[in-house]
Amino acid sequence: MGSYVIRQACLAVGVLLTAIIILFCLIYLVPGDPATVALGPRASAEQKDVFRQAMGLDQPIPVQAVRFLGNLLKGDLGTDLLTRQPVLTLVASALPRTVTLALVGLGWALIVGIPLGCLSALRPNSGIDRLIGVFSTSVIALPSFLLAIYALILFAVVLRWLPAMGAGEPGDIPDQITHLILPAFAVGLGWVGYIARLVRASLLETLQENHIRTYRAFGVSDMRITLRFALPIAMIPVVAVIGVGLGSLLSGAVLVEVVFSRPGLGSLALQAVTSRNSPVLVGTVLVTTLLYVVANFATDLLAAFLDPRIRKEG
Repeated sequence: MGSYVIRQACLAVGVLLTAIIILFCLIYLVPGDPATVALGPRASAEQKDVFRQAMGLDQPIPVQAVRFLGNLLKGDLGTDLLTRQPVLTLVASALPRTVTLALVGLGWALIVGIPLGCLSALRPNSGIDRLIGVFSTSVIALPSFLLAIYALILFAVVLRWLPAMGAGEPGDIPDQITHLILPAFAVGLGWVGYIARLVRASLLETLQENHIRTYRAFGVSDMRITLRFALPIAMIPVVAVIGVGLGSLLSGAVLVEVVFSRPGLGSLALQAVTSRNSPVLVGTVLVTTLLYVVANFATDLLAAFLDPRIRKEG
């Protein structure tokens, strides 16, 4: 287990370093002059030169790269070119909203998707199995931002059951929950079908194993076999696949935030793109990448904890 943890940790660090290198290169690929963005088009050449010297933009690229990495190690993501606020402060204020949206979306997807997958596996090739299969395929095929638009039109515009925009009044928990329902629905709906299909396939395979047949031979009920013996084993590959898909979950949450005009990493990144504010954009992408790496690492460890075969391979 120890060697497996070390190997996965090294892989996580490698992925993070690769992302940092790519992000540093993106700084120079983003169109626009940071001095012009920060000072405005009417700034004189002398003012722009002073700004570049103050920000270290006049130094050779290798020197800037070393400084960029050193600042990251100290937790310094740079400074917003427009507001002069630390990027870390902006990201830290937006991050909890995005993580909350992603976790609530995944949470309700697990609550609904796992029972649907179990029901489908216990009644293979039945009418309910086919119905769940059609539903799963349909919601998986639609991207989260398109589901968000459909949900916005139906529940907020046509039926007027739920609010369309924003995150609710600060401090008003019921209002914030009401504003969270539609975005979380859009984020998690595709995952309901995804999880249902994963659970069905894994559970069908597990139910054919010899020890499960032995339980049946001793007269143990199908429900008890499924919930106590088969489902925990069937969830091991499901946990692993969900860990790999956390990146798409976060990206889906970011896109849904844009559709519903929710304050979060999505809105922050959109503002950075439209204003060519490269430090904020880089900081947002870097934090999102870090979240993905950490979440993937955690799910790998959870899968290893649940499955002794993974620990032995490590």
